[in-house]
Amino acid sequence: MVYETVVLHGHIIDSLLLPKVLDVILQSGGTFELADIRIGKTREEPSFARIVVRADPPDRLARIIAELQSHGATVEKEADCRWLPAPADGVFPEEFYATTNLPTEVRLRGRWVPVAGIEMDLGVRIDPGEHGAMTVPMAEVRTGDRIVVGREGVRVAPLERPAQLDVFGFMESQVSSERPHGHTIAGVARRMEALRDGGGKVLFAGGPAIIHGGGRESLAWLIESGFIHVLFCGNALAVHDMEAHLYGTSLGFSLTGGPGSRHGHEHHLRTINRIRAIGSIEEAVRSGVITTGVMAACVRRQVTVVMAGTIRDDGPLPGVITDSVQAQAAMRAALPGVGLALLVASTLHAVATGNLLPASVPTVCVDISPASPIKLADRGSLQAIGLVMDAASFLRELARELGWKE
Repeated sequence: MVYETVVLHGHIIDSLLLPKVLDVILQSGGTFELADIRIGKTREEPSFARIVVRADPPDRLARIIAELQSHGATVEKEADCRWLPAPADGVFPEEFYATTNLPTEVRLRGRWVPVAGIEMDLGVRIDPGEHGAMTVPMAEVRTGDRIVVGREGVRVAPLERPAQLDVFGFMESQVSSERPHGHTIAGVARRMEALRDGGGKVLFAGGPAIIHGGGRESLAWLIESGFIHVLFCGNALAVHDMEAHLYGTSLGFSLTGGPGSRHGHEHHLRTINRIRAIGSIEEAVRSGVITTGVMAACVRRQVTVVMAGTIRDDGPLPGVITDSVQAQAAMRAALPGVGLALLVASTLHAVATGNLLPASVPTVCVDISPASPIKLADRGSLQAIGLVMDAASFLRELARELGWKE
């Protein structure tokens, strides 16, 4: 068998990283020998493991080493990372290194340099002087950019478990509709209070079911009270929120009960048309046409709003970004400072936002269907806590925890 020696360093015991790495080796058809292991005597003291990995044939060993590197293992014989120039605008070199959402470093001129702007599924661009590195989306790479290739000289740091135990302490991605939600929601509320008081940001990504299901008032209160600082949504949430103000309906159905409104199916179109005539959502709020609800609260509190459109949108509203690459860039630009992400009732926005977030940002995914939080975890957002429950119920309970009086 061919072999390679890898090393693990850091909080590899309390993060359960060491057994995970050994399991990957065995499940992938390899064997291991723990050549050296030193366990920290306190939580603050890091641990170290030196592992000889054997496998046959050589390409199997290469696959195992590549998988181990995504968990933070580094090949013992350290070397600088390799790079090649991008062959064309929007094109990476063939062997480009694809990032994870974990903290990442590259070795440049004998020293390890952190990669800035980490998120999953990007490339790594080295600055011309080879003193720093940052992630770059495929669409933004330019001819001649120095792009990291291969896995040599790249290392990924696992997340350590936080010292303070709360609902995010174990970063469990398990999803169940039968788990009690009260404790988790209370923990989310405490984290939101701490971020608001400490100057951090809470990101909220949501879908139109929030309006249809009765969560409009509680979400607007959370925004007005300063608990939400960034909103990601599509055309629909904004449209139906303002339709509720203008007509008392959402998708033409009364929010207070009773039969469907006459010609109610036209209400969302008339709402879009009216806002387009005014020119913008902001002007509609400033002029007093829209005074209640989510979008009005966002304008008053100067919340950063990114509305990403889809091919099925009516209108769309002014401000909706119809180019998906531009929408992705706008979402990415709004992320600095975000310390908590709430992804509610929108599979598309949940997965898109999860892809953009580093693993260090605690994330809560709420949906009536378990498919959304499961898909988010399967895409690599293992830091996400999944709550299978109605979006409006979640928002009302969360708002009550933070002082909302219905």
